Amino acid sequence: MSDKTANSMKAEAEGKTLVIERVFDAPRELVFKAFSESGQLESWWGPKGWQTENHTFDFKPHGVWHYCMECKDEKQGEFYGRKSCGKAVYQEIVTPEKIVYTDMFTDEEGNVVPGMPEILIEVNFTEHEDQTKLITRSQFSSPEELQQLMDKGMVEGFSSQMERLDDHLKTIR
Repeated sequence: MSDKTANSMKAEAEGKTLVIERVFDAPRELVFKAFSESGQLESWWGPKGWQTENHTFDFKPHGVWHYCMECKDEKQGEFYGRKSCGKAVYQEIVTPEKIVYTDMFTDEEGNVVPGMPEILIEVNFTEHEDQTKLITRSQFSSPEELQQLMDKGMVEGFSSQMERLDDHLKTIR
């Protein structure tokens, strides 16, 4: 994948792995903190029009982050009022370079939803000139699982979320 300028996102499916790249006009340490501090995550996590509430946030290896998002934007039609919850179990954290976690779909109490994929996600933060290149690798159990979530708009939702992160980084610089 080629180098990108800020605000340009590239997504590519490679077998059972989805690779997403985005460059942010912010220092690596600042971008890493946006992922590693509960209050910051709540302010930008999820697609535009959705509000995130962290129920648990224990940012350390084997720590758990449980959150729920709710659509607050009436213009999103059938999604308005809908909730979506997830849980991450952190596997590896290398400040400010890398976060590896297992991501699961849950109910509001944090119970894993049967039949939904469990995804191993690796987020790499690399210095890129005076910016930060974020490379996210989401590994699924099979190409079919990956396609299932892509068909549900995962890439578009992630793109919207990256726009929210970009807006958030501009406010805290």
